[in-house]
Amino acid sequence: MKLPTDVVRMYKEVHGWVGIIAGLALFVAFYAGALTMFEEPLQRWASQPSTLASAPSLERTPELLAKVRAQYPEAARGHEVNLVIDAAHPGRVSWRAPGGRRGEHGGGATYFASLAPDGALQVEKQQRSQVANFIDVLHQQVGLPFSHAIAMPIMGGISLLYVIAMVSGLAVLLPSLVKDLFALRIGRNAKRMWLDVHNVLGFFSLPFHIIIALTAVVFAFHDEFYGAQRLAFSDAASRARPMMRAEAAIADTPTLTPVQIVQRLKQQAPGFTPHQIVYGQGGGILPALRVQGNDPRYGQRGPTYGIAGLDPRTGEIVDRSFMPGMQDGWSATTTGFFTLHFGSFGGYPIRWAYFLLGLTGAFLFYTGNLLWVESRRKRERKAGAVQQTRATRILSALTVGVPLGCVAGISVTLAAAKVLGQSASYGMHSAIYYAVFVVFTLWALMRGAAKAGAELAIVGALSMLTIPAASLLGGHGLYDSGALLMVDFIAGILALGLLVIAHSAQRRAGSGAADSVWSARAQSV
Repeated sequence: MKLPTDVVRMYKEVHGWVGIIAGLALFVAFYAGALTMFEEPLQRWASQPSTLASAPSLERTPELLAKVRAQYPEAARGHEVNLVIDAAHPGRVSWRAPGGRRGEHGGGATYFASLAPDGALQVEKQQRSQVANFIDVLHQQVGLPFSHAIAMPIMGGISLLYVIAMVSGLAVLLPSLVKDLFALRIGRNAKRMWLDVHNVLGFFSLPFHIIIALTAVVFAFHDEFYGAQRLAFSDAASRARPMMRAEAAIADTPTLTPVQIVQRLKQQAPGFTPHQIVYGQGGGILPALRVQGNDPRYGQRGPTYGIAGLDPRTGEIVDRSFMPGMQDGWSATTTGFFTLHFGSFGGYPIRWAYFLLGLTGAFLFYTGNLLWVESRRKRERKAGAVQQTRATRILSALTVGVPLGCVAGISVTLAAAKVLGQSASYGMHSAIYYAVFVVFTLWALMRGAAKAGAELAIVGALSMLTIPAASLLGGHGLYDSGALLMVDFIAGILALGLLVIAHSAQRRAGSGAADSVWSARAQSV
């Protein structure tokens, strides 16, 4: 069925306006969101290597716990037994510093404990780098420097506009779908080439974008959704979850040893791989004794793990709300939103796919804005406007400054995390990012899109190269895992891409039509 021309024109207008309103914010969300797919490698890359001795066997954990509780009584209220020892969890036992909490901007210092070869207690204090958390919040809040309570509803509104843009864009593409979808016309007509790229990326990644848009709306208004859930199902939920409400005093409760817990859990959930046993810290909706791990056969509630709530005396799974493969219908439905948004299923192949889709999504919004600005200038010429209007100049400058400012700001604050180490707070990362972002945006507004495009792309590439440079300056343990090498390798590839963009922008600025917004010869008003 062919849509009438006037209907297609209306959808094209809707798609353009909605895209230009939401596109810049969505670029920040998608670029930062792509990086969060590898939050753990980034966290490892930014952290200093541990000096603890090799972790004792799991059988010696009771001995280690007894020594920890004797010297650090606060650990009895809540601690973790790490079943997988790696750079992120270098000690067999860990706990948060007094006053530390899991909050919007991190969880404070963490202590890790191990046993020296002679049996003496070794304790190391680590301040978790806040850079990965900052990038995650930047993604959640679409780059807005507001409090979470203010930014999230705005993000929800942008996500709704995002849905409208997809529907209207599909309606515009449908009449010429067969003819134009696989046509990638590379030549002198730059606008036609960008349109073909935009259409191909948008169409083939449409299922991914639908998932992200709808789940983002759920996350933005989750308090309202959960409030309605509590009103409708509070009594039934309380009866079904006997361990979900109160924080147990684990230190005073007879418990199984970690080895016994792992054995009991393996009997009940053979496909579940435990990574960490968490004692206490069961406030809110989390059980007082839980095991965190993953089961690649199912989606997970967290980005990298699911949770089994256990009875401390028997090791029986009593809370399946966050347990992969054992959830009830409501919990499985809720987890589905998290799983689809985080890509927390299928292991690293899916995370790599989400990473690439996130980057192509950011590029999709960038090309969409380029096309809209160029079309606006074309309409102005037809209307008799010889010179560019101020609105067109501002929109084109923002199309250059905001994306490149985002890319450079994240790069510089990542490098700062490596160089500054534990002294870099969340607020410092925020200040570094927004300072770079604002400078890039103001430079684009002052210089114009054509001149600033090449200049900022070059500076952006240099900013990206500060990441591998920080590795060289960051001290010990350079590339002691493949994940660390991958961080710098990806940064180098993205820097090369920015240099290609800079060359293209510089060439077009010198040879483009004088009245184009991308020509350095354009007249100003």
